[in-house]
Order: sequence, then C-alpha cells, then structure tokens
Amino acid sequence: MTFTVRQEKAIDGLRSYLDGSNSFTRQDIMNFVESGACKTAGVVKPWFLLDRIPKEMRTEDKSYDFPSGVEMADNSFVVEDSTVELATNVSAARTETAEMVSNVIEFPMNSESYVPAKVNGYVKFGHYADVKTIKKSGNFYPIFITGLSGNGKTMMIEQVHAELRKELFRVNITIETDEDDLIGHYALVDGRTVWQDGPVTLAMERGATLLLDEVDLASNKIMCLQPVLEGNPLLIKKEGRVVRPKSGFTVMATANTKGKGSEDGRFIGTNILNEAFLERFPITLEQEYPSMSVEKKIVTKLMINLGCLDEEYAGKLVDWADLIRKTFYDGGVDEIIATRRLVHIIHAFSIFKDRMKAIAMCVARFDDQTKETFMDLYSKLDEKVSMPSDKDESSESDETEEKDEDFSPF
Repeated sequence: MTFTVRQEKAIDGLRSYLDGSNSFTRQDIMNFVESGACKTAGVVKPWFLLDRIPKEMRTEDKSYDFPSGVEMADNSFVVEDSTVELATNVSAARTETAEMVSNVIEFPMNSESYVPAKVNGYVKFGHYADVKTIKKSGNFYPIFITGLSGNGKTMMIEQVHAELRKELFRVNITIETDEDDLIGHYALVDGRTVWQDGPVTLAMERGATLLLDEVDLASNKIMCLQPVLEGNPLLIKKEGRVVRPKSGFTVMATANTKGKGSEDGRFIGTNILNEAFLERFPITLEQEYPSMSVEKKIVTKLMINLGCLDEEYAGKLVDWADLIRKTFYDGGVDEIIATRRLVHIIHAFSIFKDRMKAIAMCVARFDDQTKETFMDLYSKLDEKVSMPSDKDESSESDETEEKDEDFSPF
C-alpha cells in the first residue's frame, strides 16, 4: 500500500497516540483530531485511512489494522542492475521531497465557540418557530429564506442558534466568493505553507449550521457546494482529504430574491442562481415584515434597553412605517421603511432626544423627494412635531456664524 510522506507521518502519529496499537477505530481518529494530539504532532488528519484500507483488513470488532509494509509514493523506479549512484540520487531526491512536504502543515484547529450571542429584548416572529424546529430535529435539511431587506431573516437564524446553544458559521456571500473562501486554501504563515479550512469545512466537521447570507449575490463559483447541499462527504481536491458531515450539520441561506435576479432593480448585484443549486433546498421560507403589534413590541423593547421609552412615539413610528409599506405595495412609492430602519431611528432618538431629528437623519439616505414625502407624512401623524423649515435652518446658521465672529483668540 502506497502513502505520501505526510500520510506516513500521520499514521505514525496516530499509532503513537494509541500506544503502539496494531489497530484503530473511526472513534480513535476522531479523538486524535479533536483532542489536539494531531495538531501537536504537526501531522495531517488521518481520515484518509478509512478510504484507503480495504474492508477485508477490518478485524471482528470493526476496527482497522494499521497497514503493514508502507511504501513511499514518489516518482522513483527500481531497476535490478541499478548503480549505487542512481540509488543515491533517488535517496537524495526523496529526502528533498520529504523536507519540502514537511513544510506544509495544517492550520491549528480553532477551539473558539461559534454560538451566537443572545440579543436582549429580541422578539420572536415570522418563521422563528419553523427554523427552530428544523434545527432541533438534528436532520440535514437545507432551507432557503427570502424576503425584503431589513425584515430580520439573518437575526432570526442567529437567535435560534443562540437559544439552542448551537454553533453557526455565517458567510457573507459576494460575487467574488469562490471555492478557496468556502472550502479552504493554502496560506503562507511564518514562512511556512499551511492549510486553512474554510467555514464550510469547519461547519461540517463540527456539526454546526452553515449560513450562506445574501446567497443571491453569488456567481457560478457557488456550485462547488453541490455535494455539501446533498449531505454528502466533501472531497477537498487540494488536500486529497474527504470531509464527512458530522451529525447536526445543515445549511441555511438568506436572500432578498428567490435566486431569479431583481426585476425592479432594487437589489442591484443579485444574480440568477443555477437551477440545480436552488433545487438542493427542499423548502423556501418567505419572511414578511412583522405585524404592527409585533413591530411595536420590537420598538418598545429597544427603547427600554436604550433608556428612551416613549410609547406614543413608538406607536406613531409603527403606524407611519405601515402606511409607507402599504403605499409601496400599491406602487405609490419606490422606497420602504424596513424594521431595521425603525431600529436605526430609535438609536438616533436615544442619542438626540428629538423625534423629528431622529427620523430626518435616518431617512436622509433616500433621494430628496422621498425624504421630504416620508417626513411630511410623519408630521401629519404626530402633532408634537413639525417639518423643519429653511427659516429655522437659516437662523441656526446665522447664530453659529455670530458666535464664530465673537470668538477671537487674541
């Protein structure tokens, strides 16, 4: 049986870990890797043994015998009448190869926990219960969650995992995301070439959830995930290593579209995803904005957390957002006030303590006409505020200029 230099070292490392035992089990390999002994020995993970050793070499207790008569894989050949000089050259070349390969080591295993933090005051809504049920089942069941921007798709997934104390690997997808970003790649660290597992590989090995955030921004390079989305083992071609998904592993994806592109141009940069890729997701969950009662609860809880509770303001903001959304759905306006935008307004209100100023600053991202329309609508809902006039702004500017003129450093 032929093995590379790195694989032979891994076999020796595992045998040493097992106190010279002549056999090993799958659990022995897992313990060798997860205990950090593999990292300490500076060898690759010996999962390749499970693929290389034929079934007839298994013992009755379902363990494997260590391969005997291990041969080195190289490009040398043997001729019966070969000269000493040729043998010396082959030996020197083998030594050089061993030194070169030994410079390629695995990146240290990350023991950091990837369980998201709980958000104080988070309000459950939408498909929260469905996502939680899927994750609690422990089944491999990829889901695709779609909906307009700012309606809590990503946070919902994060908070489900925070509640269940389950690890989540979030990957923000862009058109530049490729196999190296997702699966893993070689990197130069301290003058040595090391292999770094990507988030997909880490999530599979740890039985975590892989979150493909904004997946509709991906190019066709995302197709490298086809076997992963089928729940099958993943072959890392550059390593010659097979990664098998641990129990509990699954994939969740979020997007503003359904993978068919954005017809209205609102989500520029989104792409039409491959149909075969989309077919790997058994179900699609359509996330809507929360109801008015739920949204008021979200806003009120946030105000309490920020120490700026104003229930009247909270109610009027929710009414205002709901009116704008209805107008948007009817085609009356091109922009919308998302739940995330309301959260931004509350944060601004907690700082400036001014209702209209908080709104004005947070809708300034829209074009001037839309901004004025939204602010005017709110001023009609709240008699305690008024639209800022040019005269007020001019007087404030004049007052500032007067103060500047009065100031003299000499």
